[in-house]
Amino acid sequence: MNTIDTDIKLTAEEEKILFDKAKLIREVETRLLKSFSDNEISGTIHTCIGQELSGVIVSRMLRSGDIIFSNHRCHGHFLAITGCVDGLVSEIYGRSSGVCGGRGGSQHLCKDGFFSNGIQGGIVPVGAGVALAKKIDNQQDIAVVFIGDGTLGEGVVYETLNIVAKWQLPLLIVLENNLYAQSTHQDETLSGNIIDRAQAFGIKAAHGDIWHWQSLYHSSKELVHYVRCSGKPAFLQIDCYRLKAHSKGDDNRDPLEVLKFNEIDPLNQYLLAQHHAVSDRPEYLAQIEQAIDKARADTIASYQAWSAQPVDIFSSDMARVNDNYDRVVKSINRALLDIMRTNERVLLIGEDLRSPYGGAFKVTHGLSDQFPDRVINTPISEAAMVGIGCGLALQGYLPIVEIMFGDFITLAFDQIVNHASKFRYMYNDQVNVPLIIRTPMGGNRGYGPTHSQTLDKHFLGVPGLTVYAINSLFDPALLYRALLNSSKDPVLVIENKVLYAKRLVSCAPSGFYFEYCSESSPAVLVLPESPLVDLTIIAYGGLADDVLALLHKLFFSHDLIAQFICPVRLYPFDITDYQHHIKKSRYLFVVEEGQGFCGLASELISQLTECGCINSLIVKRLTASPSPIPAAKSLEECALPGWDDILELILETYHENNTANA
Repeated sequence: MNTIDTDIKLTAEEEKILFDKAKLIREVETRLLKSFSDNEISGTIHTCIGQELSGVIVSRMLRSGDIIFSNHRCHGHFLAITGCVDGLVSEIYGRSSGVCGGRGGSQHLCKDGFFSNGIQGGIVPVGAGVALAKKIDNQQDIAVVFIGDGTLGEGVVYETLNIVAKWQLPLLIVLENNLYAQSTHQDETLSGNIIDRAQAFGIKAAHGDIWHWQSLYHSSKELVHYVRCSGKPAFLQIDCYRLKAHSKGDDNRDPLEVLKFNEIDPLNQYLLAQHHAVSDRPEYLAQIEQAIDKARADTIASYQAWSAQPVDIFSSDMARVNDNYDRVVKSINRALLDIMRTNERVLLIGEDLRSPYGGAFKVTHGLSDQFPDRVINTPISEAAMVGIGCGLALQGYLPIVEIMFGDFITLAFDQIVNHASKFRYMYNDQVNVPLIIRTPMGGNRGYGPTHSQTLDKHFLGVPGLTVYAINSLFDPALLYRALLNSSKDPVLVIENKVLYAKRLVSCAPSGFYFEYCSESSPAVLVLPESPLVDLTIIAYGGLADDVLALLHKLFFSHDLIAQFICPVRLYPFDITDYQHHIKKSRYLFVVEEGQGFCGLASELISQLTECGCINSLIVKRLTASPSPIPAAKSLEECALPGWDDILELILETYHENNTANA
């Protein structure tokens, strides 16, 4: 622990600047608590009353270009950095003039390089991603992340500490230790010493408190200077105490304990020394009341739903498939190589991506030889790597994060669902997050229960996240080029692992033709040349080759004419865009490799039902068995739908209905 000189004195002018900011913050939050009590505003509010000086002092050391991240208790940090009282008040009042247009509210603020989010710890790797961008750009700007002592229970914090220490990133982590995680004292939840956590990773650390605020001022100045000049991370523990409830009124702490800290509160003591109270500062009250009056008079925020950015996958003049009909893994590898050659802002991030390994399925083979600084190996830290990708995207980079197996994406669920996918909308379109997450999914490789799942349905329907699935009917290079050129939101690309060894399909089966649709719901259609159609099959990803072979078999062996709709974008996807095709047939079969309950098949059938298209159709689903995926080949074949299962279902359904109608 650093030893800090507690006798250092600040000038009266600097002291006044600090406490004027602290007074403003306290007045704003006190007034907002009254607004809640008066039922003028809804939701919740987490005040920092009693902790104001931590944000005020740290912010005093920062400069334009530094990026600051905060948490649910963010008003003090926001006001210390921006001074934007009107924007904060209007945001909490739900007005269109708020800093996020009413979309973010109390916990989710964005302005002038300030970001806050209500999820504990999740903002830390995002801050690390911003710090990485600053390092790559060779700037002396830094990233700062404010967290609380309760956040130390979150694993992503330690993933990030490891990475920022190993990569030497200019990130300052400020931990405000107010002793409580909501209502639980840290004696019940926290083991060991706080500052030891950072020092265990070799991170420079210091420890101060708001009651010795002059010493805290100098230690903050020292650490910010260290991070800025060395480009290395640092950790500052600030002991403090909040004088109000966790949120609004949920406070079960001992009143005598709160009273004790109220008496030694540095702002209260300063005001007593100055012979006036906060409530006697009419200039602050007038400014805040003007902000309240403005918010009351402003336009109430109007609702606008998130919508996916249009991505025209098939508009390119290049061939739909590569002339050499490469294997899919080679096509993706070549696409990444071409993209990195043409755009120096593209970075590849993931586990074991660099040579000589080149990724678990060799998708990134050789790329680090060409771009040694832009293919980045990470620890086994899925949450941190996705959060870092998000931070890089906020800074204008185009990160492509590989999750080694799709099964592991659950470890990054929070970063995808509560951070990357929300930022553009939540922050009222002030930022873009062009993050691509690509991952192999699916079975039929004998990898067993934790390496063979198809989990894409868990990400379908997440606002702000677009989900794609490649197949062998088109060159995936088209998709990756289109995404890099147009995406503003995070994208999840599913690469069924059985595809990697397969070759791109050169042409449609005899009697059929391909149609590539870049409409609102991109898909590849395999349509019969005949105007008569008996049945429609909908499937995607690794099942495309099975269905393609099945079209030929159905026609030549069973005299059935089928058409195939293969979605490329799984979400958003509107199957009614293709109802004019579906209505040509009497039977509809929807096949997916994942679990059927609440899956894509259910969604597509529901959409067709709602538009009335399903009334004249006989509809069947075929999905994976409701069990983990077994490792033994014989058992795996029973659990997953395959070519023979689809054929059996089609023939069984067809003959049952023909017999019933005979």
